[in-house]
Amino acid sequence: MPIQIIDTHCDALLKLWENPKRSFINDPKIDANLERLKRGQVKIQCFALFVEPFIRQEQKFQVILEQVDLFNEKVVKPNPEIKHIKSWDDIQTLKSDEIGAILTLEGLDGIGDDLTKLRILFQLGVLSVGLTWNQANLFADGVGELRGAGLSTLGKLAVQANNDNKILTDVSHLHINGFWDVIELADYPIASHSNAYTLCDHPRNLNDEQIHALVKKRGYIGIVFHPLFLTGQDFATITDVIKHIEHMCNLGASEQIGFGSDFDGISVYVNGLRHAGQFQHLINELQKHYSEQLVRGFAGENFRRLIPQ
Repeated sequence: MPIQIIDTHCDALLKLWENPKRSFINDPKIDANLERLKRGQVKIQCFALFVEPFIRQEQKFQVILEQVDLFNEKVVKPNPEIKHIKSWDDIQTLKSDEIGAILTLEGLDGIGDDLTKLRILFQLGVLSVGLTWNQANLFADGVGELRGAGLSTLGKLAVQANNDNKILTDVSHLHINGFWDVIELADYPIASHSNAYTLCDHPRNLNDEQIHALVKKRGYIGIVFHPLFLTGQDFATITDVIKHIEHMCNLGASEQIGFGSDFDGISVYVNGLRHAGQFQHLINELQKHYSEQLVRGFAGENFRRLIPQ
């Protein structure tokens, strides 16, 4: 029986928003299109809602809503094999021929200072929320912000709202000071797409202390396939992906590691992992190094076990 995948981050909705004429079914410009999800045995795909920083503030929430609309009109409605996962319980009812689709939010700058808008997004099915992208907003500082602040009072209220609604709080892109605030406050922390800083000293990656903290908090870490976060260069191999997995296993995270590909958000690729249809290339290599139980954990069982119950 093939090993099925859960992928905690892709930016396919951004590509659909940039060009709504694209087909989610088979457009070759979409790394995580439907044909490729099927070929790669992806059982659950998280779709990020992301607003580019150049969008004017007063337009940002509208862009989020447009991406939600594209998710419904181009991903879910035309494709009966796609099931919108609106609550964690929906995962348990996925049929064998269905692919689950989860909405996530990458950065809270799109809601300004209005937590009502955050609750509206919960109602629309968003199940994971990252407080920032790389820049600062009213909630926290991202990894690219030199000030390096932690969570604001508003940011702490947002984490509490996540907790109250069993929503994951995503620390990928968050400045390290904000990371530690989230670890203290969040019931359900996740690094949806981050790697090991010890192996690649990119600010988007997690240092060993952060990984230990996520292990202790029973958080989830999605290994990201961006070469810049794997090797620091424009080129990486599946072996490099496995090195980051092994490093985190050595830190006690073997039951908390998964995949957060960042497909459609990257323009350079791991050799042999250029789109979702090639996920099984990684599975085949992992099976040479790890037990069937561990590989199934990395592929998706760890995520299933760690989500809010």
